[in-house]
Amino acid sequence: MNNSIAGLRILPADVQYTPPSRAAESESSFSDMLDEAVFNVDRLQTAANQKVGSMLAGNTADVHDAMIAVQQADLSFQLMMQVRNKVVQAYQEIERMQF
Repeated sequence: MNNSIAGLRILPADVQYTPPSRAAESESSFSDMLDEAVFNVDRLQTAANQKVGSMLAGNTADVHDAMIAVQQADLSFQLMMQVRNKVVQAYQEIERMQF
């Protein structure tokens, strides 16, 4: 696995990660990568909400799957917030530069 931002994705255990090809990697913009990351975080949070709701409704008694989904969603959200903080810090650093 290369050391790109794609290496930071958090995927459920049943989803296989396939690294993007070099051509696709050079064509995607930073904005596209951020959009995809936010979409993945939202997808994990939706899945966690569904599992918790299903558990509370009595459709399933699998507390472990619900807790794992909640933890995955929480961890992916925390990672997204840290990336956001680093982007804001980089922007502020560039803003302070004198040309």
